[in-house]
Amino acid sequence: MSQPAPPSGSPVDAVAIGQAHQLYCQLTGQSLRLAFDRERMWYEVLRLGYTPEDLRTVIAYLQREIRAQRRNVGALKLSNLLQPDRFEEDLQISRVRLKLTSPIQPTPPSPPAMPAHEQQQGRQRALDCLRQIKAALR
Repeated sequence: MSQPAPPSGSPVDAVAIGQAHQLYCQLTGQSLRLAFDRERMWYEVLRLGYTPEDLRTVIAYLQREIRAQRRNVGALKLSNLLQPDRFEEDLQISRVRLKLTSPIQPTPPSPPAMPAHEQQQGRQRALDCLRQIKAALR
């Protein structure tokens, strides 16, 4: 699966990096400084053509997964989120539409109910067995 092509006419500059970082902080409720190492991670992801809307999609997906306890909160760590392969995979998974592989098969009809006297006999046999087990355990 190929990565998205960089959008034409949209250079990755300090403004784009700052806006993406600010959006990340806003969506996650964090306040992280934008140091050189983080700028470089943002540059790499944005250079691949990912957009702020993609970022919003991935973060919303990860937050849903975290709330459902299917993902660890560490998935939202900036150093994890901005790994290009992981970002691409999370973005693609967030867009997956699960489809049924085969139509839903109707459940087979249940066997007819036993007559009441047979049910009562079965209950009595089960109670007798339980009494025997209980007596053997004493």
